[in-house]
Amino acid sequence: MDEDADAPRPMRLERDSLGEMPIPADAYWGIHTARALENFPITRRALSNHPNLVIALAMVKQAAARANKEIGVIRAVRADLIDQVCQEIIDGELHDEFVLGVLQGGAGTSTNMCANEIIANRCLELMGHEKGDYANFHPIDHVNRSQSTNDVYPTAIKLAMVFSLKSLLDEHRLLIDSFAAKGQEFSQILKVGRTQMQDAVPMTLGQEFRGFATTLGEDQERLSEIIPWLNEINMGATAIGTGITADPRYAEAVRRHLSEISGYTMVTSPDLIEATSDTGIFMTVSGTLKRAAVKLSKICNDLRLLSSGPQAGFGEINLPPRQAGSSIMPGKVNPVIPEVVNQVAFSIIGADATVTAAVEGGQLQLNAFEPVIATSIMQSLAWMSNACRTLRLNCIDGITANEDRLHEMVEASVGVVTALTPYIGYQESAALAYEALASKVPIRQLVIERGLMTADDIAKVLSPERLSGVVPATGAIPLPMVAPEN
Repeated sequence: MDEDADAPRPMRLERDSLGEMPIPADAYWGIHTARALENFPITRRALSNHPNLVIALAMVKQAAARANKEIGVIRAVRADLIDQVCQEIIDGELHDEFVLGVLQGGAGTSTNMCANEIIANRCLELMGHEKGDYANFHPIDHVNRSQSTNDVYPTAIKLAMVFSLKSLLDEHRLLIDSFAAKGQEFSQILKVGRTQMQDAVPMTLGQEFRGFATTLGEDQERLSEIIPWLNEINMGATAIGTGITADPRYAEAVRRHLSEISGYTMVTSPDLIEATSDTGIFMTVSGTLKRAAVKLSKICNDLRLLSSGPQAGFGEINLPPRQAGSSIMPGKVNPVIPEVVNQVAFSIIGADATVTAAVEGGQLQLNAFEPVIATSIMQSLAWMSNACRTLRLNCIDGITANEDRLHEMVEASVGVVTALTPYIGYQESAALAYEALASKVPIRQLVIERGLMTADDIAKVLSPERLSGVVPATGAIPLPMVAPEN
């Protein structure tokens, strides 16, 4: 048994305007974080669960330090230490020190202070001082110089969303490519198309999957268009947009340095008062993400329908079997991957409602509810990325076509009669459709038996190329057109 397991953890004492609190001696965070941990035991999900947000915070602090050094409002040795520590965080260190929950009151002040304390205490460590010795390096006077939570926090969450959007776009593109590859693989396989859950006219399975790829491609474009809007920042606004406590040269300097650090061209808002209070961009991000999630969920609905069965359903495609589907029914396999993607979409729909309410709830010069906006969108972006990945790897790439089943349904379908209407007329086609349904005799056979068309002519008209629209439906085959002209 470890003799030190029950030993009390060494503590240090820190003070703020409200009094004193004991802080674990080895912790890089300080009293402001400790108060937030006490005040907001809500989600139990720490900031460290969102590494893009931690990295974005470090980049903002790094840019601020470089700007402050450039304009001469902080000594170079201090700015360089902040810069060094921020780079450590960007490189993945100290993330476990961001222990604060993502949902908090105070418009993100606790998050900003958590970052300030971690950076300051690491700087103190590098200087050879004890953590908490803020007389030698201060979280606010030095790390937070020229800044306010009200410009740091929205800038950081915007940058974090850009990073997360880029990851999502990469996964989304791979999913599009996977659907497109299946479209090519299934390009010669005829099936019955459906409208309103009723048999319609033939198409190819490849066309169906290419359609999935195309609709996802539209969302790829919409999601990409958001990134430049997120690059408009309000650094230099400080508390409400007036720039109080910041040198007039600071806003441009920090914008330039953050652009260099992040790799994205940042733009300072032309109206910092408006930019500090307006959170409309987050509605745009959330709404566009919801659109993409809803459309992907609809595709997953289709996949579940097309694979339903295997005996009493559509049974047109086979999804890869991923796990046993029942604790009571032997051999049952469920479409678990599309199902989980559906649930991600449901969550994103709910998160969008949360973001909408939070944006509307802002008052006057600041929206106090950016933490719930941030956590809602960051979670949605992460879950959507993961959903795209698992759908591609665990489902789409392994889909196979049940060709025998598809062929049988096309042959038995009365929908093919639509292709014959230019040659035998609508009235005759309708009569044949009803007869085929009643007698279970294929349309092709009834047309030949009635002498309306020869077997060779029917084969031409009902070829996969013409039924799927690859060859124009009319005018390409020199057959007698008996349908009356208007």
